[in-house]
Amino acid sequence: MSYPQPNQGQYPTPYNGNNPPAPGQGYGPPSAPGYGPPPPGYGHQPQGFQHVPQYPPGQGQYPPGHGGHYGGPVTNQPMGQPNGGWMNMPQGIPSCPPGLEYLTMIDQLLVHQKVEILEALTGFETKNKFTVKNSLGQKVYYAVEDSDCLTRNCCGPLRPFDMKILDNYSHEVIHLQRPLACDSCCFPCCLQSMEVSSPPGTIVGTVEQEWSIFCPTFAIKNSSGDTVLRIEGPLCTWSICGDVEFKIMSGDGNVQVGKISKQWSGLVREMFTDTDYFGITFPMDLDVKMKAVMLGACFLIDAMFFEKSGNQN
Repeated sequence: MSYPQPNQGQYPTPYNGNNPPAPGQGYGPPSAPGYGPPPPGYGHQPQGFQHVPQYPPGQGQYPPGHGGHYGGPVTNQPMGQPNGGWMNMPQGIPSCPPGLEYLTMIDQLLVHQKVEILEALTGFETKNKFTVKNSLGQKVYYAVEDSDCLTRNCCGPLRPFDMKILDNYSHEVIHLQRPLACDSCCFPCCLQSMEVSSPPGTIVGTVEQEWSIFCPTFAIKNSSGDTVLRIEGPLCTWSICGDVEFKIMSGDGNVQVGKISKQWSGLVREMFTDTDYFGITFPMDLDVKMKAVMLGACFLIDAMFFEKSGNQN
């Protein structure tokens, strides 16, 4: 690299000027590793040099169109803790009721009832609340009972109620309705049922108890009234240091395709509360509407067989 002669050129030297050297036209950044662009206002920015703006951490998206580290806008970026423990919603699912997209990627659900301190201490029946999770422990839905104080404490496990099932945005995606009915083989014309709507107001299926003497059975029907699946319960539904399983059978009742299990939650919890744990398994390719109906069946089974009146066994 050649330099101009003193007092003739473009770069002052220690012998012909008092100012530090400044880059002239066409001066480019050195090739040394780690050398960044010149500071603002310093000399002339060379032609062809593209200044990449620096984005402070946590402030917006990465600039689009850059390769390498800048891979375009980041989607599904968690805020704070990763989604607050919630499952990410799958996108682009055609013909799926809004809010049921989660169920397309799930073949197992875990239903955990929240412990109500007032109910455990006094026996005063309060509204039930549940957390619905996937097999990884990520929250999928949150369910809360909608009923009045009189029916909860007078009708006990037979009470009618609505159940709102919410997503992580607190949007109601599934609505359950249980009417007042009997629970005895002596009244075959007025047995238990659960109506499932998704979105609320649009019926996707029903759970209907069938008349039987020994083992409880249920028919899982679609919106047209056709029996798609059946549920067969055990002869004894008492939870004694073990799980209680309700088999999910095919429509003809010949093949088991899943189960609803009331899981043993520990001696103290079982004796002094009616807080229950359930597991639901079903085929991955089952219609998401029927998966929502199976979730409704779990809540109906809990109310019929495992809900205690005044927390008494």
